Amino acid sequence: QVQLIESGGGLVQAGGSLRLSCAASGRTFNTRAMGWFRQAPGKEREFVAGISWSAGKSYADSVKGRFTIARDNAKNTVYLQMNSLKPGDTAVYYCAVRETDLVVTRSREYAHWGQGTRVTVSS
Repeated sequence: QVQLIESGGGLVQAGGSLRLSCAASGRTFNTRAMGWFRQAPGKEREFVAGISWSAGKSYADSVKGRFTIARDNAKNTVYLQMNSLKPGDTAVYYCAVRETDLVVTRSREYAHWGQGTRVTVSS
């Protein structure tokens, strides 16, 4: 059974930082792309960042220069370092994994999802 567990969310002031982690278990994800998505209240789930097994990265324009995605294949873990946070970054953040090693932005292309971790940025 595939399991993705996110952690690291919380409440932070604007301009602050958080580091999200997503630990995968049940299967090896060393050859699969992983991604972070977020969903704010009343909005659709949106792509934030993705990373391939070989560490090719992709970011949404809204987070470029502020967020950094990384992965530790030995630990089956993906990270999202979030700096210079803004109130507009407030959302539930989800990690997800594909069945292939190509990073895409469409959420329906990701086969497995975590339960999410809430990030709240106060102004």
